[in-house]
Amino acid sequence: MTGFAALTGASQPFRWAWDIRSVNGKGMDLRLRVPDWIDGLEAALRPLVSARAKRGNVTLSLRITRDDAATGLALNTDTMRAVIATLLEIEAEAKEQGLALEPSRAIDIAAMRGVMDAGPAQDDPAPLRAALLAEVPTLLDAFDEMRASEGAALREVLLGQLSDVQALTAQAATLAAARQDDMAAALKRNLARVLDNSDGADADRVAQELALIAVKADVTEEIDRLQTHVQAAHALLNDGGPVGRKLDFLMQEFNREANTLCSKAQSTDLTAVGLALKALIDQMREQVQNVE
Repeated sequence: MTGFAALTGASQPFRWAWDIRSVNGKGMDLRLRVPDWIDGLEAALRPLVSARAKRGNVTLSLRITRDDAATGLALNTDTMRAVIATLLEIEAEAKEQGLALEPSRAIDIAAMRGVMDAGPAQDDPAPLRAALLAEVPTLLDAFDEMRASEGAALREVLLGQLSDVQALTAQAATLAAARQDDMAAALKRNLARVLDNSDGADADRVAQELALIAVKADVTEEIDRLQTHVQAAHALLNDGGPVGRKLDFLMQEFNREANTLCSKAQSTDLTAVGLALKALIDQMREQVQNVE
């Protein structure tokens, strides 16, 4: 099931942006792209996402930036004193050499490397991790809402296709019933032709062979199974849980019955219905790939 959601947040001195997206997949492939310096974050995220998504290629990404200005600056007194002492030594030596120097300014000294340090870094990532994890349910709720909306629309598409399958199956049953008298007459003609042109042929044996041919051409079982599969698909679509894999298997069964129907048809009209069923089932299989 495809889906997307994004969320932003902040807790000084950090700002972050979440996004989660999913695309179709036969199984479940969860990828987490989160900073590895936040201990325990990935381990905490994995079960939270897995509890919501059961199928598809899901990627959860987190981008964090740090506002260095918010951390403040601190004066490194030792470095400042060392810099001033060095400047005094330079000025004294310049004076001895008869060289006049510009007076040193405080801003020049402050700009020297090491005189001003950034405020203390946040060594413990636990508060940040807690703030991030607190937002995950909201992100996943938005993700589920989009997927649910798409799922509802997809359910209507599949129900419409199932109605078409049911209609074609009923048409196949009507055509199969209509051809029974024609098949029976054809078998009688074939039996008479064989007996007239085969001296000493065992009439009972020939009749058995023709009866076997008739059984092999019977599509009643295929039609019954197609109707059963339609009912099973309706039940799955009304289930409300993750049913994508079950529907995927059911589509294979639909296709198997349609193939057998075509191979047994022995009728132009029935073959046409079987081919229409195959085309429709292929369309359904494509849609089922989107179902979780």
